[in-house]
Amino acid sequence: MLRIILRRLAYLLATMLVASVILFSLFELSPQSVAIDELGPFSTQEQRSLWLEQHGYSRPAVVRYVAWLDRFASGDLGMSRVFNEPVARVLLDRLGNTAVLAAFFFATLVPLALTLGVLAGIRRGSLVDRGITLVCVVTTSIPPFASTVLLSTVFVFFLHWLPGTSSMIDGFSYRELVMPVAALVLYDLGYVARMTRASMIDVMARPYIRTALLKGVPYRRIILRHALRNALITPFTVIMLHVNWLIGGIIVVELFFAYKGFGSLILQATLSRDLFLLEACTMVAVVIAVATQSLADIAYAWLNPRIRFR
Repeated sequence: MLRIILRRLAYLLATMLVASVILFSLFELSPQSVAIDELGPFSTQEQRSLWLEQHGYSRPAVVRYVAWLDRFASGDLGMSRVFNEPVARVLLDRLGNTAVLAAFFFATLVPLALTLGVLAGIRRGSLVDRGITLVCVVTTSIPPFASTVLLSTVFVFFLHWLPGTSSMIDGFSYRELVMPVAALVLYDLGYVARMTRASMIDVMARPYIRTALLKGVPYRRIILRHALRNALITPFTVIMLHVNWLIGGIIVVELFFAYKGFGSLILQATLSRDLFLLEACTMVAVVIAVATQSLADIAYAWLNPRIRFR
């Protein structure tokens, strides 16, 4: 297990190094573009040259890359032009908000999707299976931008049960989290549940499950102690992959409900061409994507001991 963890950490560092080279090439390799982004399109060439000289852009690209990478590693992400404060502070606040939203999302999605998937898998072909499959297909076919409108129409404008925004102006509120969490869960529920169902059907057809049934082992014990752990490998992969999807899908939800999180920050940094903030957001997104895949690989070894000895 330790060897797997060390291998994943080495993979994480190597991927981050490659991503940093690509990111530096896209954002920092052209000093004139950086100066225009920071000073604006109406700045003079003299102002741009002075700014570039003051910030060390006259040095060779390799030297600037090493210095840029060192600043990133030390947490010096620069100043945000839009917020007029350090990028690290803005980024940490928004990441904290998105972490809260993601925690409620997974706390709702995982037990609900796994329960529905397992029920459909062990009762294949029954009315329960068909009903769950129908619900999964319907929810999966509704994209997040449509589910936000649908939920707002029903619960905000028609029933008046929930607030239409989640800006948390008066402090943290659980009621303001219901709508964004519901919109994300509504779209993702069907996909994870159907993957769990397929995995459960496959595991239930294995010889060791049939042997346990013939030996008279209680059905509930077979499901909980033998079938479920092996059936969770595929759904776990899907759930970890959806962390990356959450970054993209959450942009729509956060923007619609005015939730101040990481997704809306990426959009704001892109539209305002806030270079240092956009660089930091991109690097964080890469870290999240690679880290979740590394955690998934480590979890495989725990769920399936055969992987540890390959």
